[in-house]
Amino acid sequence: MDPRPQPMISIIIPVFNVADFLPRCLDSVLADPAPDIEVIAVDDASPDASGAVLDERAATDGRLRVVHLSENAGLGGARNAGLDRARGEYVWFVDADDWLPEGSVDAVRRRLAAQRPDVLVVDHEEVFPDGRTVRGAYGEALREPTAPIGLADRPELLKLAQSACTKVVRRDFLRRIGLRFSPGWYEDCSYSHPLLMAARSIDLLDRVCYCYRQRADTGAITKTPSPRHFEVFDQYERLFTLVENAAPAYDRYRPILFRLMIDHYLVIVGNERRVPAPLRRAFFDRMVRDHRRWLPAQGYPVPGGLAGLKHRLVGRGDYSAYAALRAGYRAARRLRSVAPRT
Repeated sequence: MDPRPQPMISIIIPVFNVADFLPRCLDSVLADPAPDIEVIAVDDASPDASGAVLDERAATDGRLRVVHLSENAGLGGARNAGLDRARGEYVWFVDADDWLPEGSVDAVRRRLAAQRPDVLVVDHEEVFPDGRTVRGAYGEALREPTAPIGLADRPELLKLAQSACTKVVRRDFLRRIGLRFSPGWYEDCSYSHPLLMAARSIDLLDRVCYCYRQRADTGAITKTPSPRHFEVFDQYERLFTLVENAAPAYDRYRPILFRLMIDHYLVIVGNERRVPAPLRRAFFDRMVRDHRRWLPAQGYPVPGGLAGLKHRLVGRGDYSAYAALRAGYRAARRLRSVAPRT
């Protein structure tokens, strides 16, 4: 039995090939002098100097523990490795190329101590290379309740960013529901939604506590053309299989989850920097299969306008019309970009 007192929060940082960004992340996490946090950084067999950066920093701050994996496990696997070693009452996943704004750790600690929820959802902002920032909350979804709530009280929380990094979670709750990160890209799809659906108490902190770096390079999967984008289908199959197995407990969430799934697929297939052009038809066909397989019996809220038209084309399995619509839209956008301003 570990004689050390249990930390309030275990902050888990998966690290891979981010030596240039890692110091800022570590500085932001360790800036709070609170002794009741632990930081577990998982070096996911990184080929750059990330491991050395971690070891050097750990030598100066005993709250940082470094785990060096002998083989690359991917983002989900690295997070799981950190979770296996965590001792905190709560766990908070922070990606190594992002950072926490000043005061975030203290604000989260205070909120957790006051409410003790299963999940605390915090707001985030996206930070672009030119310094521009965009706050991530949608409408009043993060309006703070007087006490922790359940997802049924505010189902629009499912529409928030899927990122695991905006959710601070009671570790015993994760263990009780058996939730871990699945292998493959888009691992947050099959983590965040089950997390919120299973939580008995969700608290909301209407404060930006996470800065998500929008990288200009090709380090992010959103800028990486690859067949691996097809792995998103496995993640949503895990999600909807869970919903099926839990029926009828999660039936009320099927329409919104279905809408989110199709929206997500359309973002991926429509992005030039994700699905390679020769594979776009095959990706669309997989979308059609999932549309037919998981379409809720009661239907779902189809969006209006152009987005709704895309949804209907997926429902009809009409790739030719979708491809023509996409080509026309992109041509019009190029013309607008070169048109002289008056």
